[in-house]
Amino acid sequence: MPSPIPLHRFRPRLLDTLKGYDRQRFIADLAAGLTVGVVALPLAMAFAIASGVKPEQGLVTAIVAGFLIAALGGSNVQIGGPAGAFIVIVYGIGERFGLANLLIATMLAGVLLMAMGLFKLGALVRYVPVSIVIGFTNGIAVLIGLSQVKDFFGLVTPKLPGDFFSLIGVLAAHAHTVNPAALALALSSLAIVVLWPKSYAMPTGPVGALRHLHRWAAHVPGTVVALVVTTLAVTLAGLNVETIGSRFGGIPQSLPPLALPEFSWTTVKLLLMPTITIALLGAIESLLCARVADNLTELPRHDPNQELMAQGVANLVAPLVGGIPATGTIARTVTNVRSGASTPVAGIVHAATLLAIMLAAAPLALNVPLAALAGILAFVAWNMGEWREFAHLKRYNLPYRVILLGTFFLTVVFDLTVAVEVGLVLACAFFIWRMGTQFRVHPLAPTDLPPGVQVFELFGSLFFGAVGQVEELPQQVAAGTRAVVLEMHRMVLLDTSGLDALRQLHRTLARQQVALVLANVNEQPLSLVRRSGFEDAIGAENIVPTVSAAFSEPTVREVPSVPGVPGVQDVQHAQEAGPRPA
Repeated sequence: MPSPIPLHRFRPRLLDTLKGYDRQRFIADLAAGLTVGVVALPLAMAFAIASGVKPEQGLVTAIVAGFLIAALGGSNVQIGGPAGAFIVIVYGIGERFGLANLLIATMLAGVLLMAMGLFKLGALVRYVPVSIVIGFTNGIAVLIGLSQVKDFFGLVTPKLPGDFFSLIGVLAAHAHTVNPAALALALSSLAIVVLWPKSYAMPTGPVGALRHLHRWAAHVPGTVVALVVTTLAVTLAGLNVETIGSRFGGIPQSLPPLALPEFSWTTVKLLLMPTITIALLGAIESLLCARVADNLTELPRHDPNQELMAQGVANLVAPLVGGIPATGTIARTVTNVRSGASTPVAGIVHAATLLAIMLAAAPLALNVPLAALAGILAFVAWNMGEWREFAHLKRYNLPYRVILLGTFFLTVVFDLTVAVEVGLVLACAFFIWRMGTQFRVHPLAPTDLPPGVQVFELFGSLFFGAVGQVEELPQQVAAGTRAVVLEMHRMVLLDTSGLDALRQLHRTLARQQVALVLANVNEQPLSLVRRSGFEDAIGAENIVPTVSAAFSEPTVREVPSVPGVPGVQDVQHAQEAGPRPA
């Protein structure tokens, strides 16, 4: 028996790409995966530390979730792992509910993501207005930058609060504790990341020795160079700054054992909004990232539902080893594409590379200065924000500006959940208002109609936000009118509220002994008119293909639901009776 709800078939893109897979493609994927793995190493640790958890949790997330997203996803080149967009969310949930509940919320979000993909809801994420996406992305970028002020300047503070104003207050109160060595390391790290040659800007074609060196250097990620240089500086010079070792005691050389977080139904009831927030942000980030990747390659476009299902599996499994929320990551995915990847094998190699580094070189992370990671995250935050959109706001209308700025400020001052909720409500309200203003009722004056007939053209969508103009229409009916014709060729949509407005119009005109005629009705409005029984009320003969056709039939019955009201043909016979009383 077929399912009443069509479900999405679980089929990872990896299965399709392995058909005809050859040695040349494997070498390209291998090189890309190794490159992305090295790029992901400092970012994974930095995102975890900024999120208020241990650096190894970021590495574990990149390894486990990165592998699952690549192996089970619906994109050829998507790279998954911890993302900068989650920093503020993860920190806030951990601060309020604790680590165990953060892991539970992540697993519940994974289940929700799987359900979204299974029920083919991947396309719905695209209905989130771009103004909301830009607003909360810029807001998150600001919060990431603020969260790194402590380590960037080496401030000595208590644990930073999640509230925006409290955070500003704590940072301001401890501004006098700046550590010059930490500040120098942070600035050096930031300068290296900004100025180091980028792989996507490598010169092509024949080059000289200097340009050849530039090309070679671009293969090495600037973040790794910054990490190595600053770590050597701390080790050799013995700088008095906080490091991964001093704060976290180092990174273990193995994956944690599988363990289910402490579970309580009482607590789970409190995790509804954190779960929805993680799932919504993960879905938006991953599908936006996949769309960016599609625009950069000639490869088959991603399957959004399969991608959501893979994101769900990754977020369900990663917390079992202490992982935090994961999603598609734009920076690493773009690096993957630029490095020549063409299949999910590159994403699997990226996860394997991180695992090898963790198993073999974890002790080397002891002296990594947190100031250097803060400098890297400052660069990530700057690149994450679409700051030019603020300068371009004057080009757009008032609703766009209100939604973008409102979402931005709510994200910064309150949290992402409130920002998206209010942003969506504002977007819906402005859309309803705008669609309502687009609906118009125009009086027409055809020359081939008999006297006593008034014609109005309906233009746009007659829905609950536009019924006011139809309710006011009886006031425009002139004395002596025997029939009102609504020309509906340019009316594309009718909802039940609009239908009720037509019913009220019919009753009002009937009391005035005026017939109502619907002409040239489009398919959707006509279907609703018939299904609702309004056709029987108005009379089938009063729904005509054209305005002129309403007065060309030899006979027609009167409107059955309002006895005594003349039908359209009766208008011609009533002309000799003179105008009706006003």
